[in-house]
Amino acid sequence: MTITRCFKTQVFRVAFGIILLGIMTGCADGNDAVPVAGKPQPDNPRVDGPISGGGGAQCCIISFGPLQVDLREQGYTPGTPFYAGLNFDEAEVGYRETEYFISGTATAYMPLGPLTEDGVWAAEPADSAAYVSRIVVLRPENAADFNGTVVVEWFNVSGGLDAAPDWTQMQTELRREGYAWVGVSAQSAGIEGGGAFDLPLKLIDPERYGGLMHPGDSFSYDIFSQAAQAVRRPSGIDPLDGLQVERMIAVGQSQSAGRLTTYYNAVQPLVDVFDGFVIHSRGDGSSPLSQEPQVAAPTPSPTLVRTDLPAPALGLQTETDLFRLGSVAMRQADAPSYRLWEVAGAAHSDVYTTIKGPLDRGTDPAVADVVSNKDARPPFIQCELPVNDGPGHWLAKAAVAAMDNWIRSGQAPATAPRLALNEQGTGFALDELGNALGGIRTPYVDAPVAILSGEGQPQASVFCGLFGTTQLFDAATLSMLYPTQSSYINAVDTSTDAAVAEGFLRPADAELIKQRARSSGIGALTGGLAFPPVGGAAQVQFDSAR
Repeated sequence: MTITRCFKTQVFRVAFGIILLGIMTGCADGNDAVPVAGKPQPDNPRVDGPISGGGGAQCCIISFGPLQVDLREQGYTPGTPFYAGLNFDEAEVGYRETEYFISGTATAYMPLGPLTEDGVWAAEPADSAAYVSRIVVLRPENAADFNGTVVVEWFNVSGGLDAAPDWTQMQTELRREGYAWVGVSAQSAGIEGGGAFDLPLKLIDPERYGGLMHPGDSFSYDIFSQAAQAVRRPSGIDPLDGLQVERMIAVGQSQSAGRLTTYYNAVQPLVDVFDGFVIHSRGDGSSPLSQEPQVAAPTPSPTLVRTDLPAPALGLQTETDLFRLGSVAMRQADAPSYRLWEVAGAAHSDVYTTIKGPLDRGTDPAVADVVSNKDARPPFIQCELPVNDGPGHWLAKAAVAAMDNWIRSGQAPATAPRLALNEQGTGFALDELGNALGGIRTPYVDAPVAILSGEGQPQASVFCGLFGTTQLFDAATLSMLYPTQSSYINAVDTSTDAAVAEGFLRPADAELIKQRARSSGIGALTGGLAFPPVGGAAQVQFDSAR
């Protein structure tokens, strides 16, 4: 039976911007959907909002070592939800953004028996604790544009703030097809602090977010479930304002992928809320099921994704993930409910995620340019070598579309080739130009203009090591590869069409890639086309070269 928890609390709210307001009391009546037989629903949290206000004298100025940064100069508008996502107002592209606070009692879990490498785990509820967290909702402004699917992202807190790398990478596809998206502050670091840059909501805007309260990451799994329940089967305030949810996909990248792996293996069998999972760029293990101050329940390395659940899962992995993060140890065969996609030429993070993607409206073919840029995330992360500008985001869009179709039709995505390893199994097998062999192929590696790697940054650079490298070809190499413009266009078209046929590129994205090939000038000039280095944040208008 669904339990609706109602609280009379005074919570001062804040978001990515200005101040707060008020006092929310009581619970409105709502319609609880009938649970799936034999599998209970998560608890419904209390939902308050939409949240407004915030800012004030303490908002938005942060210190990063000797550097003081005003987040308003980084694209943040006080009075809007704070998270690392897009740098333009989604209303420009027909989407409405709202933020809600959710509160209730969350449950931690403990294992029933050993947590084995195969991921087939049994768990049971353990401790409980009160919490106040938040969700950010993006939905089509026109209700008729909604396609019935909600993508729920576990905010990534590796950098010490709530970030939405999957929204950033997937958003053009999600908007084209009319998905709704929900970002969930499931972990403590995004609210209370911790992590590399230590930019929690309470610090960024204490006037808006000062009333949030996170009891610790042992409770993160149930907070994520309750956040999804608040959207899928609202009781009281409806964060989707009347849109009828037909499907729900959980997504998470990097650390969040480790959390989702544990969720899928241990929690998904216990509750009825998600229909499918995209687990994006994880290492060889997964996150603890429970951790201090609760009784610790670490998970093994490697950890596989279990293959005995009806809700399908798709693992999306880049070159960086295999050796830098060790996921080569958790490679597993495809199964009726599981697919593993490994992407040649892609890195764990890249230029698109931090620079291009936050400004991508989805219509400019220049987004397909390959740029040379050492500024991974100005002004915070500058790398020794130009960072990866490969095809990762195109595959993220294809992955969420494939999962949506899998849920709708029962048709599993294509089985993808694995990235090829060297004879020793210690690295990748490379072609004569230096790009990886095997894996999912795109024009980025089959009609290349650069060596694109998920590796190559100095080992000592923790964050830069996740960004891989880009080494643009010189004019002589380009001239040798593409003596005429038509030779380049044909190479791009052939590779792009093959990827679309396999479901690894979306048709609309393929058109952008092909359009850019025709306007790039590659092969049209005697001696080829030289690519000048591209520097810093000034290049966010996609004005460099492919």
